[in-house]
Amino acid sequence: MLKDPSSPQARADIAEAEAYASVGNVGIGFDILGHTVVGAGDRAQVRRIPEREVRIASIDGVVTDLPLDAPSNTAGAALLSMQRGLDLPYGFELVLHKGIALGSGMGGSAASCVAAIVAANALLDEPLPREALYDFALDGELVASGSRHGDNLGPMLIGGLVLATDTRLVRIPVPGEWHCALVHPHVVLETRRARAALAGAYALGEFVAQSANLALVMAGCYRGEAALVREGLADVLVEPRRAPLIPGFAQVKQAALDHGAMGASISGAGPSVFGWFEDRASAEAASRDMRAAFAAAGHDSDVLVAPIDGPAARVL
Repeated sequence: MLKDPSSPQARADIAEAEAYASVGNVGIGFDILGHTVVGAGDRAQVRRIPEREVRIASIDGVVTDLPLDAPSNTAGAALLSMQRGLDLPYGFELVLHKGIALGSGMGGSAASCVAAIVAANALLDEPLPREALYDFALDGELVASGSRHGDNLGPMLIGGLVLATDTRLVRIPVPGEWHCALVHPHVVLETRRARAALAGAYALGEFVAQSANLALVMAGCYRGEAALVREGLADVLVEPRRAPLIPGFAQVKQAALDHGAMGASISGAGPSVFGWFEDRASAEAASRDMRAAFAAAGHDSDVLVAPIDGPAARVL
């Protein structure tokens, strides 16, 4: 007799998942807005073990000096949160393959976290909907950045452009032809340092302007009107304080705008810079000049060009 593939006896003991890079904040949505960018990602192989614990067996790839102590590792902390939150009578062993550099502004810590919990979810007797994994992922992000914010986690979990509040993930529709050019200079900018640059007073008018810009971008995405996005995609709160941390930022941003970008800003905490474009050809042309601008500032860089409406993490 064939086993029912949904039965516990047929359940696999090992699963592997990949989570893609992301653009956090998207300029005008600090800590609450982000989208995935296919082309780079982290992979996590998770094995279900009888012990009620989380172990990290190894870490390889572009980053290898991360802590193997589970509570001190973003992926390990997320798995511990899942194990405790669901009161699981078993645990997990993790092998992490890093494809995204940390301190890159491409969601490297979030990708490790999401890949791990998506793989672990596949090993549950009754896997949960992706949205139900969000709280566990936030616990992992807390270890990496010191705060529970979902601008990277949300899009990695459910795909596309996502509004991520403390408790909810909302996927925002984006025209399929709209593309992002993401340029990552070979510079490390730690998230905690970038967040420290935001300390200080802000004028009420700045908050009003930023709120208006976020509303314009959201309306433009829902209506598919690039003109609204073009009017709103300008960060007046965070970018002015973080731009001095990124060599050549002004020139890189201008290179994107010169190729017709709807807007350009810092990806996540930086130093990567992104631009939004109405078509792939414009994004690719801009990415070459953006990379050249970083080179003029003394830094080589990597380029990703992909649809803004990118994919969610996937079980391999």
